[in-house]
Amino acid sequence: MSKVSNLQKESLVMLKETSRTFFIPISFLEPTLKKTVGSAYLCMRAIDEIEDHPELEDQIKINLLSSIQHMLATEFDEARYLELVTPYEQLLPPVTMRLADWISVCPDEIRGKVMESTAIMAGGMSKWVEKDWVIKTKEDLDEYTYYVAGLVGTMLSDIWHWYDGTETDADHAIAFGRGLQAVNMLRNYDEDFERGVTFVPEGWTREDMFNYAKDNLAKADLYVKPIKNKRILMFCKVPLALAHSTLKALQSGKEKMSRQEVEGIVEQLKQEEHLS
Repeated sequence: MSKVSNLQKESLVMLKETSRTFFIPISFLEPTLKKTVGSAYLCMRAIDEIEDHPELEDQIKINLLSSIQHMLATEFDEARYLELVTPYEQLLPPVTMRLADWISVCPDEIRGKVMESTAIMAGGMSKWVEKDWVIKTKEDLDEYTYYVAGLVGTMLSDIWHWYDGTETDADHAIAFGRGLQAVNMLRNYDEDFERGVTFVPEGWTREDMFNYAKDNLAKADLYVKPIKNKRILMFCKVPLALAHSTLKALQSGKEKMSRQEVEGIVEQLKQEEHLS
């Protein structure tokens, strides 16, 4: 088996280990898209693990993220990357250490776009670590959620367009990522608060955050409307349906949905889209 085939298999294993939730929708994609979206997700997850790391000092995070941004935006070199991250290999997870592998799995024709989006995300994350994640206004919240999630939406749109010419609205693509992120923020609200982080603008109540999530999810519903490819549609609809249901569960006082509820939603969507 070739090195590339091995890496593709390893990337799917890594996907399952890092995000069971994301692994569900990705399993519906055709092989080329599965490989592409999988590699793109792992690239972004690699840098997300740096931004979120509980033990890395902020200045180290800033240095790592801004250096990675520069590497991705110019000429990415595996040896230089390993030189950068190896001093922290006891702290950084394998998904971060292996960024070069995830880049290499991505098809040549779309690799540049994936690297560009990941570079912008790394730069934005670096900026927000420097700001100590202090969100004062809705504009701040929009900017932060754009960098950590809206970019995922625009990158997915680039991939759909490259794959079969699917056209989607850019603002709706950002809202798709932003809406899913807002639901995560609400789900982790208490946990974040305990570690001294709040993503809620000054003067906002929890209800305002629920409305923010709902507004973005309403635009995310519009994002999927023009998508004709049934498997891409299924990929988008699964996290969207789970986000809507999680929001309802949170509003009714539940912490999260049960595994059974998640499986029920996925099964219902499969029947609606006539997918096996």
